[in-house]
Amino acid sequence: MFLFLTLERFSSSPQMEEVRATTAWVAAHSSHVTVDSSGIEKVAETMKDSIPKVEWDFEGIHYFDNGPLTVQYLLVLDTLNFCFWPDKDLNYDHLAMGLKAALQNDECAFDADRLQNYTGPQLRELVKWPRPLPLEDERIRLIHEVGFELERSFDGKASNLVESCSKSAVKLVALITRHFPGFRDHTVYKGHQVFLYKRAQIFAADLWGAFKGQEYGEFNDIGSITIFADYIVPAVLHQLGVLRYSSALATIIETNSEIVSGSEEEVELRACSVYAVEKMRELISKKSGKQVLSVELDLWLWSFGIQCPYLQHHRTLSIYY
Repeated sequence: MFLFLTLERFSSSPQMEEVRATTAWVAAHSSHVTVDSSGIEKVAETMKDSIPKVEWDFEGIHYFDNGPLTVQYLLVLDTLNFCFWPDKDLNYDHLAMGLKAALQNDECAFDADRLQNYTGPQLRELVKWPRPLPLEDERIRLIHEVGFELERSFDGKASNLVESCSKSAVKLVALITRHFPGFRDHTVYKGHQVFLYKRAQIFAADLWGAFKGQEYGEFNDIGSITIFADYIVPAVLHQLGVLRYSSALATIIETNSEIVSGSEEEVELRACSVYAVEKMRELISKKSGKQVLSVELDLWLWSFGIQCPYLQHHRTLSIYY
């Protein structure tokens, strides 16, 4: 019998408030990245009459069977969804399609006991990648962690984890970050704790998108989710004139120099992106008279970015995005 956790203590979870408040603090004290309010105004004015809708599935790259196995697939996908850029040929689509094919070939491939025992070469074989994956040891560590905790607390099933959240994306993020240390995406900036929770939030968003807001993807508070601070979104916001960089930071990005994880520059790029899109969402909602979700804006920004072959993003070795 698996352990259904009592979630009353998460009912007023501060997770999303922490993300919004701490990223706003970074934006107010940023040294290298500036949020340009005039840039936000221009984008909002452009989008007010035609809020872009992007389908989640991206031309069928994901596994979907409308049931618990899809939930298991998405948790594994979002456990491994980080840091592709060191391998210039590798991207998100390879991971998503590789995991999809693995599950189609063997629907037990992501059973909790199997997840705990994968080796690097076996993971490569699973996703049909011919050479070591970037941060491969970390990917193996995280997939073992997820398998162990699923087995220990949720009878091995990610669907049980989701069902225990009472249709709350906020509770799901709280539960994910509580049970799986590898999803605890926070850092310290100028003496202040900053929370981002990219992969924990994107798991909730992926469920919502895959199940079209129904079944395992039904959340009564999906509007609480922020964007998912990664490599692509800051680069797109910079191109749109929403983010401005110091000349030193611009040079680092243009020369593909690595930015250290947890450095001021890296935290500012991610945190200012969250803050800027929150402001963008508020302004578009006001101008259009319609509620706009951060998750919708993130999907549009990310889709826009991956279609720009010459878009230059920052380069940081990180398990969080």
